[in-house]
Amino acid sequence: MIARNEWIALGAAGLAAVAMPVFLLMPGAAKPLPARAPAPPPLSAPEQPPLAAAFDRTLFGPPAPEASETPADAPELVGVVGRLDTDAVAIVRTADGTSRTLHIGESVDGWKLESLAIDAAFFTRGTERQRVPLPAG
Repeated sequence: MIARNEWIALGAAGLAAVAMPVFLLMPGAAKPLPARAPAPPPLSAPEQPPLAAAFDRTLFGPPAPEASETPADAPELVGVVGRLDTDAVAIVRTADGTSRTLHIGESVDGWKLESLAIDAAFFTRGTERQRVPLPAG
């Protein structure tokens, strides 16, 4: 059997279990909450350009110049061979259809090779500067 002391402890625990929620939920025991700051306005996304603009541009880098921008008498770039910083040469097709290799500073058909990039060559003739890209494909 349960001893008298245990009955008293069990009764006190039961009384505390019933009295505690009543005590905690009594009106006036809670402190008033401070006033809330006004909510900020909702965020809005900027106006997006039309999706067609994404399909019109090139995938990597700036758009390639049109073939009509290159003068007809400019050398046609066939390829770039070597390391760009040290020993690169441009393989060009001249106006008469023959192919030549040019180092930076050499000229062909009046056009001087000024510099090379991975996908283009830069030629000058007088004050005119022309970028000649590698053919696509």
